[in-house]
Amino acid sequence: MTTTLPAAAPEIPVADVAMSSAYYRDQLGFNIDWHATDIDLAGISRDQCRLFLAGPAFREQRGNTSPVVIWLNLDSIEAVNDLHRAWHAANAIVLAVPESKPWGLHEFTAADPDGNRFRVFHDFATPERLAETSQ
Repeated sequence: MTTTLPAAAPEIPVADVAMSSAYYRDQLGFNIDWHATDIDLAGISRDQCRLFLAGPAFREQRGNTSPVVIWLNLDSIEAVNDLHRAWHAANAIVLAVPESKPWGLHEFTAADPDGNRFRVFHDFATPERLAETSQ
């Protein structure tokens, strides 16, 4: 039997869970689902994307530090462009504008105040590559 994997829920290292939660809510449009101050951890979500914001006390035993990179695979070039416009309008930290790259991704990069990065992309080349190999 093959196990079906669920969507991943990355743990993002942050310096201050409350401040980071506010940024993710106000600039990136996430919901704050819960915040456990006793363990320095918060759960946030937006649509099908779930993330954990982990403060220093939570990470102390684990040793993970920022920055980390989270890849968000969107359904279309238009979706990438739309998210870029929304995050830019909300004064999110946008490091690169959307661009179609030679390696087949239409992407842009954004960040949080701790330096963690979001690579937001649509893979427009894989369907073409698959079509070429099936001929």
